[in-house]
Amino acid sequence: MTHLAVKMYEYHVWANQTLLNRLKELSDDVYRQEILSVFPSISKVVSHMYIVDQLWFHIISGKNMPEALEVEKEAGEGKGIEEMERLFYNLSKRIKECLNQQEDFEKMRVLDIPWEGKRETSLSEMVMHIVTHATYHRGNITSMLLQMGHASVTTDYTRYWYADKNDLFTPSN
Repeated sequence: MTHLAVKMYEYHVWANQTLLNRLKELSDDVYRQEILSVFPSISKVVSHMYIVDQLWFHIISGKNMPEALEVEKEAGEGKGIEEMERLFYNLSKRIKECLNQQEDFEKMRVLDIPWEGKRETSLSEMVMHIVTHATYHRGNITSMLLQMGHASVTTDYTRYWYADKNDLFTPSN
């Protein structure tokens, strides 16, 4: 049986791809438009989401937080939406492979976040953080789109239950 953490990560990938698909329907100007909001542009939110996913990939792969922070991360800053889609796709494959190799999602690990402190946490909790962090920022993007006069797209978990996921990991070319 698939662990809930893996199912939630699959939802995370679907939700990100669903939002990226919506962003591709809009102009590049909308993606890069500077506005007064939580982030200065949607492109900067997407870049932030990608960098944080990379950080957590290094952590779930066995690096501690200080080491993961030092790893050179490929930044999405300045990249177009199609390039970001490819970056997310490639990273999601690596994370999925890592998760599929796990034997115990509930094994406690020490997590040392320099600005928060040390705590014990499980891999399943870390995956939930990846998912909820991106959910928060997908909400930011939805608000920003509405602020600019554009509709967003629903990425609720219930929508995921009923969605056609045959092309879940297939970005457009």
